Amino acid sequence: MSEPESDATLYARYLAERDEILRHKWLESEKAGRDIGFEQALVDWVRHHREEWRRAREAKGE
Repeated sequence: MSEPESDATLYARYLAERDEILRHKWLESEKAGRDIGFEQALVDWVRHHREEWRRAREAKGE
């Protein structure tokens, strides 16, 4: 059984994920020629990118 993550580790993971969502929002807004908004970017990123992003971080030991 693995040890629970510290609050600092969870917060760092949250910040890293939020940064990726904001990056995705910027890229998709540029493609759309308008601000798509955080909620749309969040839903799209979770549906299409989150699992791969998490696997890549785990592979790097983050």
